[in-house]
Amino acid sequence: MPDDTWAAVADDFAEGAYASVKGRVRTYVMHRQLLEHLPAPPASVLDVGGGAGHQSLPLARAGYDVTLLDSSAAMLAKARRRLPDEVTLVEADGAEASEAVGGRRFDAVLCHGVLGYLAQPEPLLDQLCRCAAPGGLVSVMTGNADAAAVRPALEGRWEDALAAFDARTEIGVLGLPTRADTVAELGAALRRRGVEPLAWYGVWLFVDWLDLSGAGPDPAETERVAAVEFEAGRRDPYRRLSRAFHLVGRRS
Repeated sequence: MPDDTWAAVADDFAEGAYASVKGRVRTYVMHRQLLEHLPAPPASVLDVGGGAGHQSLPLARAGYDVTLLDSSAAMLAKARRRLPDEVTLVEADGAEASEAVGGRRFDAVLCHGVLGYLAQPEPLLDQLCRCAAPGGLVSVMTGNADAAAVRPALEGRWEDALAAFDARTEIGVLGLPTRADTVAELGAALRRRGVEPLAWYGVWLFVDWLDLSGAGPDPAETERVAAVEFEAGRRDPYRRLSRAFHLVGRRS
């Protein structure tokens, strides 16, 4: 395996970003969006680039047959402590997912928050679609290039906001370079691989504008915030201004 580039940020990712109100809202909203399309448990789910298992955990608790694949040993170590024993953990690069799972096909293949870290996402998209069974779902969450100027503008970073209208890359919250996509481009890429888009949602609208860094993870408050985010994520014009988007398609 290559050097574990995620080891240095594993703590910030698992105990920081995802433990925050913003991180918990993302997990909640994505889970509800997925449940609108997933077949009933115990359908099989492959979570590619699933990291420390934040999205896999509620699916496993709901009775799904979950396999989490990630290239980072540090992230998988955190997932191992968090997930039930029934979840299968596979250490492999997403661009080699099909081989790593022995050619198995899944009822749903997830890839959330991964494409943005890849300069060339095509090999990973090939694998996501290849690992989906006929009629299976492919679920991708990535940065929304059409709304890249929103956050810097609301933070008063006017030069950054002006540049963001035509930019596809930035330094993300973990200090790593990231790139963004558009719904239209990603939908077309999936169609070329035999996956027809079914629906798309916004992810992170109001929580991306507000400074919640000092807020504790109060469950009641998080639930109220998440309920608003869920509604915004499925309505225009709100979803179009979201920091990220979630696209769900079905393999023909």
